[in-house]
Amino acid sequence: MSRLFGDRHRQFQDMFESRPLADRIEDIALKTEFDDLTRGFVEAQDMFFLATTDDRGRPTCSYKGGAPGFVRVTGPSTLVFPSYNGNGMFLSVGNIAETHHVGMLFIDFETPNRLRVQGEAEVADDPDLLECYEEAELVIRVNVTEIWPNCPRYVHHYKRVRDSRYVPRANCETPVAEWKRVDGVQDVIDDRDRRKVEAAGGTITQEEWFDAVGRGEG
Repeated sequence: MSRLFGDRHRQFQDMFESRPLADRIEDIALKTEFDDLTRGFVEAQDMFFLATTDDRGRPTCSYKGGAPGFVRVTGPSTLVFPSYNGNGMFLSVGNIAETHHVGMLFIDFETPNRLRVQGEAEVADDPDLLECYEEAELVIRVNVTEIWPNCPRYVHHYKRVRDSRYVPRANCETPVAEWKRVDGVQDVIDDRDRRKVEAAGGTITQEEWFDAVGRGEG
């Protein structure tokens, strides 16, 4: 019995005569526990893509970034990562709390290389976990069910230029998100962010923010 493939997958595999290949790849590559190589790869990354689904089965995919090592492998089949301050929508966190299923895609664009992780997740606010991450609002715990590498065949080769200035770091004041300076959201941000807006030079217009985003300064 396959862990990955259902009837629809099999339909296309049979259409293109790839069922034996798919089965061989699953047999060789699919793991349920991290080894030294996959653990090291995950903990070296500074970003990944997170897929979740809501209570109506609608998927969403989010980019998650942080300092290298912000995703931590805590056991043979477990990992944790922080939920930092965002736009207040809590789409990924809400989906995880509702349906629990997650897919994680880790890509190293400089090598290039990539790894897929699937599992069941929960939202945690344990003080001992939150202490591990500067400015984390919540922490996500994932019980991993499948781990497998992906061929980097179509991964473009990019060079990392600089860290995001918004990644929380110890002993460093994290700047307010530029979009929170837009005058049209001042009545819905919290007092802490209002103080940061004032310290950053006050409000800006939506057009000014779009211009900044276009220059890569948002």
